[in-house]
Amino acid sequence: MAPEAATADARRFDSPEQEAYLALWRTYDRLRALEDELFAQFELTAQQYNVLRLLRAARPESLPTLVLAERLVSRAPDITRMLDKLEARKLLTRTRSTEDRRAVLVAVTAAGIALLDQIAGPLRACHGRQLGHLSPAQLKSLAALLKAARAPHEPPGSLWA
Repeated sequence: MAPEAATADARRFDSPEQEAYLALWRTYDRLRALEDELFAQFELTAQQYNVLRLLRAARPESLPTLVLAERLVSRAPDITRMLDKLEARKLLTRTRSTEDRRAVLVAVTAAGIALLDQIAGPLRACHGRQLGHLSPAQLKSLAALLKAARAPHEPPGSLWA
């Protein structure tokens, strides 16, 4: 890098942490745009897709709403509204727990599974467009660095830790 470029970079960021954070944010924005475009074709958000994916993984069991919320990739401040929309489309069902009437159990329906199956191929292609230019070794390194960056901020017992 030329000395002028290094000086310009130093002025753009307050710290190496800020540079890394902003690079991460920009990368998320660019990669998310491709995913948003894909999910829009299925009238879903990425978060709604994640709910269906988690419910499919739990089959044949249902998941309590709070457990489902904890497992999401990103926080959902209004999970009830999100579940309402998916239930209205008959992609999931909700029932009261017989053991704890306060708990609501959520399960994916056959229509939800069919939608996930329909999305699978286009989503693999989307992931290829997002990160397919990286080698398997680079992807593994990237995943490890991201895990290390978020580890101190994960709650105890997190599946993401």
